[in-house]
Amino acid sequence: MLFDFHTHSFFSDGVLLPSELIRRAHVAGYGAIAVTDHAGPGNVEEVVDALRRECEVARAHWSIAALPGVEVTHVPPGAIATVARRARAAGAAVVVVHGETVTEPVEPGTNIAAIECDEVDILAHPGLISEADAAVAARRGCFIELSARKGHAYANGHVARVTIATGAKLLVNSDGHEPGDLLSAKLIEIVLRGAAVPVELHGSIVDGHARQMLDKAVARLR
Repeated sequence: MLFDFHTHSFFSDGVLLPSELIRRAHVAGYGAIAVTDHAGPGNVEEVVDALRRECEVARAHWSIAALPGVEVTHVPPGAIATVARRARAAGAAVVVVHGETVTEPVEPGTNIAAIECDEVDILAHPGLISEADAAVAARRGCFIELSARKGHAYANGHVARVTIATGAKLLVNSDGHEPGDLLSAKLIEIVLRGAAVPVELHGSIVDGHARQMLDKAVARLR
Protein backbone atom coordinates (compact mmCIF):
# COMPACT_ATOMS: atom_id res chain seq x y z
CA MET A 1 0.00 0.00 0.00
CA LEU A 2 1.45 3.36 -1.09
CA PHE A 3 0.66 6.71 0.53
CA ASP A 4 1.58 10.09 -0.98
CA PHE A 5 0.55 13.38 0.58
CA HIS A 6 2.18 15.86 -1.83
CA THR A 7 1.30 15.92 -5.56
CA HIS A 8 0.30 18.46 -8.19
CA SER A 9 -2.25 18.54 -10.99
CA PHE A 10 -2.57 21.06 -13.81
CA PHE A 11 -4.59 23.22 -11.45
CA SER A 12 -1.07 24.48 -10.64
CA ASP A 13 2.14 23.26 -12.30
CA GLY A 14 1.43 19.56 -12.81
CA VAL A 15 0.53 18.05 -16.19
CA LEU A 16 -2.55 15.94 -15.40
CA LEU A 17 -6.16 16.65 -14.56
CA PRO A 18 -6.68 15.72 -10.89
CA SER A 19 -8.95 12.82 -11.85
CA GLU A 20 -6.27 11.35 -14.14
CA LEU A 21 -3.58 11.82 -11.50
CA ILE A 22 -5.76 10.01 -8.96
CA ARG A 23 -6.62 7.23 -11.41
CA ARG A 24 -2.97 6.65 -12.30
CA ALA A 25 -2.11 6.53 -8.60
CA HIS A 26 -4.89 4.02 -8.01
CA VAL A 27 -3.60 1.75 -10.77
CA ALA A 28 -0.04 2.11 -9.39
CA GLY A 29 -1.12 0.64 -6.04
CA TYR A 30 -1.76 3.76 -4.00
CA GLY A 31 -4.07 3.53 -1.03
CA ALA A 32 -4.16 7.30 -0.61
CA ILE A 33 -3.12 10.38 -2.55
CA ALA A 34 -3.37 14.03 -1.59
CA VAL A 35 -3.57 16.46 -4.49
CA THR A 36 -1.91 19.56 -3.08
CA ASP A 37 -1.73 22.23 -5.73
CA HIS A 38 0.20 25.43 -5.13
CA ALA A 39 -1.80 28.14 -3.41
CA GLY A 40 -1.38 31.58 -1.93
CA PRO A 41 -3.53 34.44 -0.70
CA GLY A 42 -5.14 35.02 -4.09
CA ASN A 43 -6.30 31.51 -5.01
CA VAL A 44 -6.48 29.26 -1.97
CA GLU A 45 -10.28 28.88 -1.79
CA GLU A 46 -10.61 28.31 -5.54
CA VAL A 47 -7.92 25.60 -5.56
CA VAL A 48 -9.36 23.77 -2.57
CA ASP A 49 -12.93 23.93 -3.88
CA ALA A 50 -11.95 22.53 -7.28
CA LEU A 51 -9.88 19.73 -5.77
CA ARG A 52 -12.56 18.91 -3.22
CA ARG A 53 -15.08 18.25 -6.02
CA GLU A 54 -12.59 16.18 -8.03
CA CYS A 55 -11.65 14.08 -5.01
CA GLU A 56 -15.25 13.48 -3.99
CA VAL A 57 -16.01 11.88 -7.35
CA ALA A 58 -12.83 9.80 -7.29
CA ARG A 59 -13.58 8.45 -3.81
CA ALA A 60 -17.12 7.55 -4.84
CA HIS A 61 -15.98 5.39 -7.75
CA TRP A 62 -12.47 4.11 -6.95
CA SER A 63 -11.07 2.41 -3.87
CA ILE A 64 -8.53 5.11 -3.07
CA ALA A 65 -8.51 7.85 -0.43
CA ALA A 66 -8.34 10.90 -2.70
CA LEU A 67 -7.62 13.90 -0.49
CA PRO A 68 -8.02 17.56 -1.46
CA GLY A 69 -5.23 19.80 -0.25
CA VAL A 70 -2.88 22.66 -0.98
CA GLU A 71 0.79 23.48 -0.86
CA VAL A 72 1.14 26.99 0.53
CA THR A 73 3.97 28.21 -1.65
CA HIS A 74 6.38 31.17 -1.34
CA VAL A 75 4.00 32.95 1.02
CA PRO A 76 5.69 35.37 3.45
CA PRO A 77 6.18 33.65 6.82
CA GLY A 78 3.91 36.15 8.55
CA ALA A 79 1.01 35.25 6.24
CA ILE A 80 1.37 31.45 6.27
CA ALA A 81 -0.98 30.84 9.19
CA THR A 82 -3.73 32.96 7.64
CA VAL A 83 -3.55 31.17 4.29
CA ALA A 84 -3.40 27.76 5.99
CA ARG A 85 -6.49 28.57 8.05
CA ARG A 86 -8.34 29.68 4.93
CA ALA A 87 -7.38 26.42 3.20
CA ARG A 88 -8.71 24.35 6.07
CA ALA A 89 -11.93 26.36 6.24
CA ALA A 90 -12.44 25.76 2.51
CA GLY A 91 -12.19 21.98 2.98
CA ALA A 92 -8.51 21.07 2.63
CA ALA A 93 -7.88 17.65 4.17
CA VAL A 94 -4.11 18.12 3.87
CA VAL A 95 -2.20 21.40 4.21
CA VAL A 96 1.43 21.35 3.09
CA VAL A 97 3.84 24.28 3.26
CA HIS A 98 6.61 24.68 0.69
CA GLY A 99 9.66 24.65 2.94
CA GLU A 100 13.09 26.24 2.63
CA THR A 101 14.41 23.95 -0.11
CA VAL A 102 18.02 24.53 -1.13
CA THR A 103 16.97 24.95 -4.78
CA GLU A 104 14.60 27.94 -4.51
CA PRO A 105 14.72 31.38 -2.84
CA VAL A 106 12.20 30.60 -0.10
CA GLU A 107 12.17 33.29 2.58
CA PRO A 108 14.02 32.34 5.77
CA GLY A 109 11.59 31.80 8.60
CA THR A 110 9.18 29.81 6.42
CA ASN A 111 10.02 26.50 8.09
CA ILE A 112 9.29 27.61 11.64
CA ALA A 113 6.19 29.61 10.61
CA ALA A 114 4.77 26.44 9.07
CA ILE A 115 5.72 24.21 11.98
CA GLU A 116 4.13 26.56 14.52
CA CYS A 117 0.81 26.74 12.66
CA ASP A 118 -1.83 24.32 13.96
CA GLU A 119 -3.40 23.97 10.51
CA VAL A 120 -0.21 22.83 8.76
CA ASP A 121 0.18 19.07 8.47
CA ILE A 122 3.42 18.72 6.52
CA LEU A 123 6.53 20.82 6.02
CA ALA A 124 7.73 19.87 2.54
CA HIS A 125 11.39 19.72 1.47
CA PRO A 126 12.62 21.90 4.34
CA GLY A 127 16.22 22.15 3.12
CA LEU A 128 18.79 22.75 5.85
CA ILE A 129 16.21 22.71 8.63
CA SER A 130 17.62 23.52 12.04
CA GLU A 131 17.57 21.10 14.93
CA ALA A 132 15.62 23.66 16.95
CA ASP A 133 12.88 23.85 14.30
CA ALA A 134 12.73 20.06 13.99
CA ALA A 135 12.33 19.82 17.76
CA VAL A 136 9.32 22.12 17.56
CA ALA A 137 7.89 19.91 14.81
CA ALA A 138 8.31 16.90 17.07
CA ARG A 139 6.51 18.66 19.90
CA ARG A 140 3.66 19.95 17.75
CA GLY A 141 3.19 16.84 15.60
CA CYS A 142 4.01 18.46 12.27
CA PHE A 143 5.30 15.90 9.75
CA ILE A 144 8.55 16.61 7.89
CA GLU A 145 8.99 15.46 4.32
CA LEU A 146 11.71 13.46 2.66
CA SER A 147 11.22 14.41 -0.97
CA ALA A 148 11.51 12.12 -3.95
CA ARG A 149 11.71 15.15 -6.25
CA LYS A 150 14.99 16.06 -7.91
CA GLY A 151 16.60 19.16 -6.48
CA HIS A 152 14.45 19.20 -3.38
CA ALA A 153 15.95 15.83 -2.46
CA TYR A 154 19.48 17.23 -2.25
CA ALA A 155 19.08 17.93 1.47
CA ASN A 156 17.32 14.66 2.37
CA GLY A 157 20.29 13.30 4.30
CA HIS A 158 20.41 16.38 6.51
CA VAL A 159 16.62 16.40 6.91
CA ALA A 160 16.55 12.75 7.95
CA ARG A 161 19.40 13.11 10.44
CA VAL A 162 17.97 16.16 12.17
CA THR A 163 14.39 14.90 12.15
CA ILE A 164 15.25 11.49 13.58
CA ALA A 165 17.52 13.05 16.22
CA THR A 166 14.70 15.24 17.52
CA GLY A 167 11.95 12.62 17.34
CA ALA A 168 9.89 14.40 14.67
CA LYS A 169 7.97 12.26 12.19
CA LEU A 170 9.07 11.76 8.59
CA LEU A 171 6.99 11.10 5.50
CA VAL A 172 8.22 10.15 2.02
CA ASN A 173 6.27 12.08 -0.61
CA SER A 174 6.70 12.30 -4.37
CA ASP A 175 5.99 16.01 -4.94
CA GLY A 176 4.82 14.52 -8.24
CA HIS A 177 4.09 16.75 -11.20
CA GLU A 178 3.75 14.10 -13.92
CA PRO A 179 3.00 10.36 -14.17
CA GLY A 180 6.62 9.27 -13.96
CA ASP A 181 7.00 10.99 -10.59
CA LEU A 182 4.57 8.73 -8.75
CA LEU A 183 5.95 6.66 -5.91
CA SER A 184 6.71 2.97 -6.02
CA ALA A 185 7.97 0.70 -3.26
CA LYS A 186 11.37 0.70 -4.95
CA LEU A 187 11.54 4.49 -5.17
CA ILE A 188 10.58 4.88 -1.52
CA GLU A 189 13.33 2.46 -0.55
CA ILE A 190 15.85 4.44 -2.63
CA VAL A 191 14.81 7.70 -0.96
CA LEU A 192 15.11 6.22 2.52
CA ARG A 193 18.43 4.49 1.89
CA GLY A 194 19.82 7.51 0.07
CA ALA A 195 19.00 9.67 3.09
CA ALA A 196 20.76 7.14 5.36
CA VAL A 197 17.59 6.39 7.31
CA PRO A 198 18.29 3.30 9.45
CA VAL A 199 16.56 0.24 7.99
CA GLU A 200 14.81 -0.49 11.26
CA LEU A 201 12.92 2.83 10.92
CA HIS A 202 11.66 2.28 7.37
CA GLY A 203 8.49 0.50 8.39
CA SER A 204 7.48 3.10 10.95
CA ILE A 205 7.88 5.85 8.34
CA VAL A 206 6.33 4.14 5.32
CA ASP A 207 3.42 2.57 7.17
CA GLY A 208 3.13 3.99 10.69
CA HIS A 209 3.64 7.70 10.06
CA ALA A 210 1.77 7.60 6.76
CA ARG A 211 -1.27 5.96 8.34
CA GLN A 212 -1.27 8.54 11.12
CA MET A 213 -1.36 11.30 8.51
CA LEU A 214 -4.07 9.46 6.58
CA ASP A 215 -6.25 9.06 9.67
CA LYS A 216 -6.07 12.80 10.34
CA ALA A 217 -6.91 13.67 6.73
CA VAL A 218 -9.81 11.22 6.41
CA ALA A 219 -11.33 12.48 9.67
CA ARG A 220 -11.51 15.94 8.12
CA LEU A 221 -13.61 14.64 5.22
CA ARG A 222 -16.44 13.55 7.50
